[in-house]
Amino acid sequence: MKKQTILAGCVLATSGLATLALAHGGATGIVKERMDGMMAMSEAIKSLSAMMRGDTEYDANAVRESADVIKSHAGEALTALFPEGSVSDVSEAKSDIWSEWETFSAYANRLDVYAEGLAAAADNGLMHEDRPSVTGGQSDMMGSSDNMMGGSTTMGASMMGSGMGGNGMMGDAATMMDTDQLAQMPADGVFNMLTQTCSACHTQFRAEKN
Repeated sequence: MKKQTILAGCVLATSGLATLALAHGGATGIVKERMDGMMAMSEAIKSLSAMMRGDTEYDANAVRESADVIKSHAGEALTALFPEGSVSDVSEAKSDIWSEWETFSAYANRLDVYAEGLAAAADNGLMHEDRPSVTGGQSDMMGSSDNMMGGSTTMGASMMGSGMGGNGMMGDAATMMDTDQLAQMPADGVFNMLTQTCSACHTQFRAEKN
């Protein structure tokens, strides 16, 4: 079930980001800058997805590199590329971004946290792989991450269902999961949270092009 959830997150994120390539024609200025940033994140997520699915060999260094790419385009770096009213015929940005700026910014900041967390969790490998204990006690990393993944799956479902502008759990996620906590999880667990953030943001703030 958890593996299926992660694969679903991969598909949602990569399919959504990949459509940006079709919208690049004619983009200029700040709109082109943010599209270029989205494409950079798209390529990073595609590379990560292949490792998380087992299509390519897992490489912790490559995970860190891709996570760093995503982080470099997240948070304030992302919101800075959306000055109010920066829409155009080729832009897929909804005007809701500016009327619900707090929610949009929260997504950008969550993406930043999860990208940093993914880099920190890179050496943990995938959840189905054996990893050494990180506590020194009786509970190994897989045991503790199972509990954490249960919470992250619930959080992801709530986020996708109610978004971040209402009463969804995502609004409380900053206090629930910090980088140190994410660093204890298997990398694909953190990646799932990251891709669900991308997908939820796109669902709320990206217009579909005909």
